[in-house]
Amino acid sequence: MVLSVGREVRPIETRTGFLISQIKQVQGRVFQRLLAASGVEAFNGPQGRILYVLWQEDGVPIARLVQKTGLAKNTLTAMLARMADSGLVVRRPAQVDRRQVLIHLTDAARDLEGPYERVSQQMNRLFYQGMAQEDAARLDSLLDQVLANLENCEKELKKPKAKKKSEGE
Repeated sequence: MVLSVGREVRPIETRTGFLISQIKQVQGRVFQRLLAASGVEAFNGPQGRILYVLWQEDGVPIARLVQKTGLAKNTLTAMLARMADSGLVVRRPAQVDRRQVLIHLTDAARDLEGPYERVSQQMNRLFYQGMAQEDAARLDSLLDQVLANLENCEKELKKPKAKKKSEGE
């Protein structure tokens, strides 16, 4: 984005990326403390992202968890191992294709959905405290656009570059 001042054109300096990073860090710490205060200490905030997906749809392949959580596959695999050790998830082969492993919730993890949902609602109230409903909706819309822009860029950057033909071909 550029700002035109008279004949001079210069980039607009924003703090958006910095603010988003700061919000993510503070939000994570607050969320973890609220979970602990509500008696949920069986998992941390990032593991909650995995559980949230599984609460929506149990028995999910790792590839779908990668897509839905935005976590890297190696990070997700390590987290799932810790969650299995903690009794929150189990790995089972798919019935149709036994080579595929599906991640399932345990009863202990299902019991944590209610408290997690209450803390999530508390976080939503904190996010939008002091904002009009229209402002909150606009903020969400703008952040959706930022996310879409970055996801589109990421897709473009992942595309293989066309090889230049060497001279004489």
